[in-house]
Amino acid sequence: MITSKAVLRPRSHITIIEEGRAERNYWRDIWSYRDLFAILAWRDISVRYKQTVIGVAWALIRPFLTMVIFTVVFGRLAQLPSDGSTPYPIMVFAGMLPWFLFSSIMSDASNSMVGNANLISKVYFPRLIIPTASAAVALIDFLVNLLMLAVIMVWYSYPPTWRALFLPAFILMAIMAALGPALWMTALNVKYRDFRYIIPFIVQFGLYVSPVGFSSAVIPDKWRFWYSLNPMVGVIDGFRWCLLGGQSAFYLPGFVASLLAVLLLLWFGVRYFRATERTFADMV
Repeated sequence: MITSKAVLRPRSHITIIEEGRAERNYWRDIWSYRDLFAILAWRDISVRYKQTVIGVAWALIRPFLTMVIFTVVFGRLAQLPSDGSTPYPIMVFAGMLPWFLFSSIMSDASNSMVGNANLISKVYFPRLIIPTASAAVALIDFLVNLLMLAVIMVWYSYPPTWRALFLPAFILMAIMAALGPALWMTALNVKYRDFRYIIPFIVQFGLYVSPVGFSSAVIPDKWRFWYSLNPMVGVIDGFRWCLLGGQSAFYLPGFVASLLAVLLLLWFGVRYFRATERTFADMV
């Protein structure tokens, strides 16, 4: 007689389907699905740059042309002052860096859920991974723009100072400022598809009400605190404080107001996204 023994080996991972478990372990699941985050981020980067002629060039052409236009309109025609002795193109580009990071994350994340409809309807994972992974492309574009700013600063013989060490903190603040409203608009875009037409308008409007082409120091003192409730004001002022040395003054009350606005929008965006994500699979 031939007998056989079944060898039982311990599993490295066990998936338990239990009511309410996904809610209780949501943030732990995000860490567990970090490989999926990396795959989605790499896929978006590959789609953007693979087999394209103007892919990387577009990340240079767009901010360069915007810098030229803003320098001519605000610096030459409107005669608005720069920050101290900083060349106007450098001041503009230092403000454009966080703005393009913000607008790219907003645009990419807002359409990410609809673009991954097949994945959402078939597999469970924390949906928050999709819009956050789409921000990876914006970070690559940001690094390209940062190198371009370095070239411009070398051209004008304008080296950075020790304050540039604080730049990562303001980069993180810019990402948080973008993800808050982006998560809210992502959820709305799943339910109301015409939101994809509204998002570019909001981004374009924000460009002109934020101090990208001009210094926020031109705002009258009695209005500057209230103007700083725009979360991108504190981010842009922080970038200029880091990159322009002592030429750009740091308005602390306005920065605190912008930081509070960033945290409030991020909290609201995450909360609204979490409250509606269970319905995404049915609506996409």
